[in-house]
Amino acid sequence: MALKDESCTACGADAAQVSESEQQTLLAQLPQWQLVNEEGEPRLLRAFEFPDFRAALDFTNRVGELAEQHDHHPQLTTEYGKVRVRWWTHSIGGLHRNDFVLAAQTDGLLEGE
Repeated sequence: MALKDESCTACGADAAQVSESEQQTLLAQLPQWQLVNEEGEPRLLRAFEFPDFRAALDFTNRVGELAEQHDHHPQLTTEYGKVRVRWWTHSIGGLHRNDFVLAAQTDGLLEGE
């Protein structure tokens, strides 16, 4: 099943992070995303580009709605013509499969899926 078609699963502070090999396998399905280490934690990052601030803000709001639907919230940075989205699971201080699922679904928002 494609990541974008999966559902998030509830997870708490005791949920397991995906292993480094799992990260690479999942990341292969998200070619526009990169793994970054920020504040000592791995995160998924993608920068989306738009023609103007209005389009960037509209996309930010769509990502916000997606986040609310799944009760899983990214870091969003919106500026003129660009939105940076960072997914990670705050409660485990790293990456869970949910982060990869929501990254794929974020891509779907751009593609109109």
